[in-house]
Amino acid sequence: MKIAYYPGCVAQESGRELDLATRWVCQALGIELVGFPKFSCCGSGFVDEANEVLNVAINARNLALAEGAGLDLMTVCSTCQGMLQLANLRLKDPKVRTKVDGALVPLGISYRGSVKVKHLLRVLVEDIGLDAIRARVRRPLGGLKVGAFYGCHILRPSDEMAWESGEEPHAFEDLLAALGADPVLYRGRVMCCGFPVLFVRPQTANTIAGRQIADAKDHGADAMATPCPLCHISLDGYQNKAEHAVGRRLDMPIFHLPQLVGLAFGASPEELGLPRHLVPTGPAVAQIPPAPPA
Repeated sequence: MKIAYYPGCVAQESGRELDLATRWVCQALGIELVGFPKFSCCGSGFVDEANEVLNVAINARNLALAEGAGLDLMTVCSTCQGMLQLANLRLKDPKVRTKVDGALVPLGISYRGSVKVKHLLRVLVEDIGLDAIRARVRRPLGGLKVGAFYGCHILRPSDEMAWESGEEPHAFEDLLAALGADPVLYRGRVMCCGFPVLFVRPQTANTIAGRQIADAKDHGADAMATPCPLCHISLDGYQNKAEHAVGRRLDMPIFHLPQLVGLAFGASPEELGLPRHLVPTGPAVAQIPPAPPA
């Protein structure tokens, strides 16, 4: 399988462990990732609020780069997924299309709208398939209780994302079960992490994050996992502040989606960048039985 790889901003900077784990897992599965150095930021929802046409044009340019190579595009961020997929949909509006085409002409770029945008989660579950994932597992996660945290943009708006229910998704839990983990169901798994208001209403954002972590913990989770690096920032990077906001100790390891896949496939914590996390993942990893001798 060959696909254009859109890492987004965070996975190339503060969240480099996500890029590291993604590349390890894709290599293990025979997924060829094609990079495009000229990809730009997706706008992260903020540009969209200020100028919808500009946001669509930014993402149409990204999509056009993949289209020029005849490839579909894979994301590793729920927010990037939302922005790129919504751009595809908004371009079906003739008024938006005319304005965006006009913005791209000076760049010598045109986009026909042929690129499909898929998050890594969907690639693993649908394109690779759970049977193939199970067959690749060398170190089953041993019943580690994991609360999936989807984030907003990979699910909603449900009619526009055209994938899983925004209220009762199951793909992430299905993947965790295929890896040998014990998925934990809790209400907060489909709620917001608080990141969109983190830098303007930090107390509100940290309270939101703290409540979601506490919800997973109260339902028995040993760890959480997310397909979104922005959610990871809220849940891992700001967990100490979230603890103060909700007035309780949380101490919850937060994994990136491909890190758990990599662990189950036999990668070491170092190969997956786990030492970069602020909340130590060691206690959760220690619960996973060692891989059987080769």
